[in-house]
Amino acid sequence: MKGALMTDKLITASRRMALTLLAGAMAAALPVVASAQAFSTMDERLVTPGVLTVGTGDPVYPPWMMNNDPAGGEGFENGLVYALAEELGFAPDQVVWVGQTFDQAIAPGAKPYDFSIQQISVTEARSQIVSFSQVYFQPEKAVIALPGTDAETATSFDDLQGLRWGAVIGTTDNDYLVNILGIDDAAIYNEQADVFQALQAGQIDATLAALPTALFMTAVQVPDASIVALLPADENDNGHGLLFEFGNPLVEPVDAALSALIDRGVVDDLIATYLVADPDLPIISE
Repeated sequence: MKGALMTDKLITASRRMALTLLAGAMAAALPVVASAQAFSTMDERLVTPGVLTVGTGDPVYPPWMMNNDPAGGEGFENGLVYALAEELGFAPDQVVWVGQTFDQAIAPGAKPYDFSIQQISVTEARSQIVSFSQVYFQPEKAVIALPGTDAETATSFDDLQGLRWGAVIGTTDNDYLVNILGIDDAAIYNEQADVFQALQAGQIDATLAALPTALFMTAVQVPDASIVALLPADENDNGHGLLFEFGNPLVEPVDAALSALIDRGVVDDLIATYLVADPDLPIISE
């Protein structure tokens, strides 16, 4: 730009001043843009620079994570995390896992990780106290029940409302029971494992879960139970997203990495590998 100004003898003094001011403004803005978009594994915005600290459940369950081992990398969600880590420049041994309950994850306040992945649904209410990435998966809801209950023959919402339900506190499963099915007396538990135990003990007739969780639950954890129906999506549940401490500036670079994985088909491949649904399951819609 300087050479052009020196050779152009016709430019006016006022235009010189305008160009100088514009150039100064652009120069001042560039570091701000760069600081918002640039990312390195030593980024000071990380909980611990040099490693990617990721929150998840304790314990964890297939098909989200296999063998109760997040670091094993086998499963939909930990497979996604290690793909994200690579996209961000981290080696597998630079990923550190932090276990929490679901209720702790969705609570407001400081987080001991950069982000959490725990089948956490993005909702408007939660977005007031935590920050989310874009949605990476939208599961269907499944009704799970043991043989011999009225849940097996339910064909309408009216039938479902007569059941004894159980759900995990603070989850969109419980929200679904209240807001969609109109059930406000469900038994509430702290963890999914507690719901499984209540179902096996005959304390509840049925529970709700995301379809992938339900498939594993009925195959391994409560093999006597079965998926008796699928339910329509809750319009207030936008799907699963990565959860960050509210206002965390890492949302932008992590979201950019997630977009790259989605565009390359990595997330679709993980869904095809781990989250296989049965197309013949009945649907109760009203």
